[in-house]
Amino acid sequence: MNISVLGCGRWGSFISWYLATGHHTVTEWGRPGSRALNELQATRQNEYVHLPESICLTDDPEAAIRTAEVIMISIKSQGLRELATQMATLGAREKPIVLCMKGLEEESGLRLSEIMLDCGYKKERLAVWVGPGHIQEFTAGKPNCMLIDGYNRDLVCHLVDRLKSNLIRFYYGDDIIGSEIGAAAKNVMGIVAGVLDGSGLSSLKGPLMARGAREVARLIAAMGGNELSAYGLCHLGDYETTLFSPYSNNRRFGEALAKGERFDKLAEGVYTARAMKLLGERYGVDLPITNAAYRVLYEAGDPLQELSGLFERKTVQEFWR
Repeated sequence: MNISVLGCGRWGSFISWYLATGHHTVTEWGRPGSRALNELQATRQNEYVHLPESICLTDDPEAAIRTAEVIMISIKSQGLRELATQMATLGAREKPIVLCMKGLEEESGLRLSEIMLDCGYKKERLAVWVGPGHIQEFTAGKPNCMLIDGYNRDLVCHLVDRLKSNLIRFYYGDDIIGSEIGAAAKNVMGIVAGVLDGSGLSSLKGPLMARGAREVARLIAAMGGNELSAYGLCHLGDYETTLFSPYSNNRRFGEALAKGERFDKLAEGVYTARAMKLLGERYGVDLPITNAAYRVLYEAGDPLQELSGLFERKTVQEFWR
């Protein structure tokens, strides 16, 4: 396929690399003046990947959209609405779009595909690519499983069949609500896991896995999704790469937070915690772990005290429920 990847950060550059190695024709777009794009144009590599010469690098969004059979987006989740609005003026609404991102809109709690719908895009042309995997392991040849979900079963099947490889085995998703909420929420759990690591309480990541998935399942169900999605690839299936991996930005952010250290890379779970708190209130779902993370991130709560408070909940309630 002829595919354009919008975004040239770590995941966008990996997707371009992956698609090119699968013999697809790839154009990768970055914002004019972007440090990430400048680095790729100058050296064709960053700290994660070395891009083959076959990939066309551009800062012209019209050129990227015009030539694409499929558009893949991998940018910061909070910038999606602005980009989607810009893309709409360039004909992107007529193309299949795959959101290769994990997050929620901070101010509204909207899922990423809902932002696209809000900007006039059609359901049948939208899909999401989520699930576990770190670039450092993929580029080292270590395989993993991921998920493509969407509103249009035919599009999902087409994408899975064309994008699968020995490096990534794709599964067909059938619950876009669960897939998007689960994928976004795992980053919040990643921050909490990092706080446990930084506080010397890594043994509690087992209970975090059990209770975190249950918390997210309740929210998915309240929003009209299938609560079992929380136990699939989009959420629980991504825990190993988020709660335990040395490469996880969200886990590393939480660890640095607990130790009082600075961490400068993007941790999407920070924005997601605020959005999930909003969703919990909107749908009447108790999210104790998420709310503890929110208090730490937005109300200057003490990380260790907030997590200890989860143990002080009434004993008639299930642990961390």
